[in-house]
Amino acid sequence: MRERGSGAAQLSGRAGYDPRFLAPGPPVPVPLPTDGTQVVVLPYTHFSVVQRPDRRLAAATVVAVDGASLVDVPRSGDAWFLDPRIAPDEQAGAELYARNDFDRGHLVRRRDAGWGPDAREANADTFSYANAAPQASRFNQSLELWLGLEDHVLDHARRWDQRLVVVTGPVFADDDPDYRGVRIPRRFYKVAAHLREARDGGAPQLASTGFVLDQTPLVADVVGALSAQEVPEIGGFRTFQVPVADIAELTALDLGPLVAADRLPELVPTPAAVEGGVPAWRAVVRPADLLL
Repeated sequence: MRERGSGAAQLSGRAGYDPRFLAPGPPVPVPLPTDGTQVVVLPYTHFSVVQRPDRRLAAATVVAVDGASLVDVPRSGDAWFLDPRIAPDEQAGAELYARNDFDRGHLVRRRDAGWGPDAREANADTFSYANAAPQASRFNQSLELWLGLEDHVLDHARRWDQRLVVVTGPVFADDDPDYRGVRIPRRFYKVAAHLREARDGGAPQLASTGFVLDQTPLVADVVGALSAQEVPEIGGFRTFQVPVADIAELTALDLGPLVAADRLPELVPTPAAVEGGVPAWRAVVRPADLLL
């Protein structure tokens, strides 16, 4: 791992994501690769990006969300920028998104990072291209998919004045289709974590929930036919609640205590779970389907 400080004047002093944000719960570290893949950790305001220079995209982002301090920062133009702390060829810029159906999908949403006295600064930081990923517009804009899931998680934090940690990123595959020098991910993941009161009145316990979203058919629409060796899609345009352990395996990221804190095995007891396995992936169609 290479870690670079905030050398650029406009990003100087950025502290990044705080692993102790959910104290008195356990620290939730920035997720780093377990397979030796080289990454660069970029700190911003309230969040950090784990950038993979070889893919020119983030392997992971992690943001602290303070539901009690959220600020509605108006959106006044999309001031996207290349992060000057890494080379231009280590990040995908405007050329990837020009004249096609790809949105510059925020991995850390501006509303998630926008809280407290630094809300405006955090909001502006989310427009770094290091925090963007190519998402087919119908995928990114669908209430049943990416936005719907994120709104539900954010509303949950706002309603209960809760603190959340949200880890988000693409699921990279070796055969992701190449487009303008960037291999386009077909799936994305999200893990949301918070502290929940213990039933016995003891210390609050860390709880996590994992999701995988699929945009395979939409990527095919943009870049053309995919390789015959592609991994079969998990269900075009669909969202799944999945074991956090599966996300750790799919991404080769160290998700720390989020794996053991997963709520899904407890909420969906199956014979496999009793025998030490994990529940099957659960299709999510509407917010009521989510188990938090």
